[in-house]
Formats: sequence, structure tokens, C-alpha cells
Amino acid sequence: MFYSPCIMADYREEPCKSALNRVKGMPFGWSLNPYMGCVHRCTFCYVRAYEQRAERPSGDAYGLSIRVKVNVADVLRVELARRSWRGDPIAIGTATDPYQPAEGRYRLTRSCLEVLAASANPFSIVTRGPLVVRDADVLAAASRRAPVTVSFSVPTLDEEVWRRTEPGTSPPRQRLRALTRLREAGIDAGVAVAPVLPGISDRPDQLAAVVRAARDAGATHVWASVVNLRPGTREHFLTHLADDWPELAAFYERLYGSRAYPPRETQERVRRLVTGVRREQRLRPANTILPEEPVAQLTLV
Repeated sequence: MFYSPCIMADYREEPCKSALNRVKGMPFGWSLNPYMGCVHRCTFCYVRAYEQRAERPSGDAYGLSIRVKVNVADVLRVELARRSWRGDPIAIGTATDPYQPAEGRYRLTRSCLEVLAASANPFSIVTRGPLVVRDADVLAAASRRAPVTVSFSVPTLDEEVWRRTEPGTSPPRQRLRALTRLREAGIDAGVAVAPVLPGISDRPDQLAAVVRAARDAGATHVWASVVNLRPGTREHFLTHLADDWPELAAFYERLYGSRAYPPRETQERVRRLVTGVRREQRLRPANTILPEEPVAQLTLV
């Protein structure tokens, strides 16, 4: 058993039978997650919905038990060597952060990147973990052989919002400093303004601050999405909302109703605001292998 410095969690070292997961309805066809479970414990984490559907803990217990796929790099190497493999883009970090604290010890994400680099296979990473800077050498080497993109999730620069909604993560500006380090190494790195929380982090000045800070950090791209509240995620998020912003409880009930997403006009408003500042700052939208929405049909194994 290994304990994270951020939260007391049980780390279960379990081998996996497969490394790559088939994904449907997204710009990429495959995902890779060296860990399952995440000590970041973000109140809005959309993975909670899939955990509930799989009859695994999705409330406060989520993030207290982390599965460590100790053989994931070896399995990945075998899968990429198959004659049937076509070198499709792979998304890393769709179901858990590949650079949560455990990566500092297990180095599974780094091992997988080395396999992908050796195979010249394109991939993208989404993370809140500045630890990714450690792997700048591997990412740079991989980038010389295939398209590689890193996106730092920075939903807001508001410290109060960050502390209340992302209790186990590094500060947003620390993530931006890590982005700068990757750009200095020649790596395509940008910012995911996601998820945006209506009534909490969606003011024009809040969104503009993130996009401008992303540009100042050297970001090559920016994309955004609004929080989705599927069953599992909904209950956990609304419980914390009632504690932290009780005045918004009725607003969220009206805005979301029984839907996973708010009305389209709410989503489009956020995208218009982000797109406007993004164009002003001469940033491009997301690379085509990055999702602008959470994975709709994700296999969590």
C-alpha cells in the first residue's frame, strides 16, 4: 500500500489485460489510462457518472482507492505491435489524471509515453498535473515522430473557486508555468477551460482571464466546455454546491432540470466568449484529437 501526500488513499497494484480502450463518438478512437481513480477529487468530475453506472463508489469515497496498472506499458507495447494496429491517435487522461501524485512513484505514464514514442504513434494528454514537465524529454522526442498535444485543464484562475471545486489539484498558475516549460521544450501545449461552471466561473472577465493567461504562458491552443451533470456526478456536485454556494442551488435545478447539460444557449454563450478572446489572442482551437466534450462512451477498465 502507498499513500499519496495529498490524501490518504489505498493504492492497489493490479495488472491489466488490455491497455487501450475503444472510444466511440469522439475525434479519437482510443484512450489510455495507466491508473483508475483520482486523488484530485474534483467536485465536478464527470468520471463519477461512469463509476456509479459500474456500481463503484462515486461520492466522497471516489478517489480513496486507486488502481495502479503495473504492467500497462508492457501490454501497450504488445498492442501497438499487432499487425492489426493502424497507428490511430490515442487520448491519455480521459478517465483519470495520468499525472496525479502516484505517477511520481510508479512512472507508468512515462513508461507508456516511451512506448508510444518508440512506435511513432500520435497521442494527446489532458492533465492538471505539473509533473508532466518531468517528461518533457520523452514528449519532445515523441513530437519529432508523430503529432503530440498536451492540454492543461485550467477551468478558472479564481482561487476561491479552485480551492472549493478542485481540492486535490495544484494551483492553476502552477499548471500554466508547467505549460510554459513544455512550450520551451518545443511541445504543442495548450489549455482546456473545462469544465466551466455556470454562475460560478462563467463571467466574461473570468473566462477572458484564463485565455489571456494561457496566451501569456505560451499556449498554442485553447478549448472550452461546460460542466455536465450526469447521475453520479450530479449528486456529488450539487451536495458540494449546497455547502459552498447555497444561493445557486435553485439556479442549477432550473438550469439543468433532469438533463446532463444546460440548455444549448448556455453552452454556446461560453464558447462564444472563449472563442472571441482566443481569436483576439491569436490562439487556435483544439487539436482534432482532443475532445471538446467529456467522452460520451468511455470504457473504464
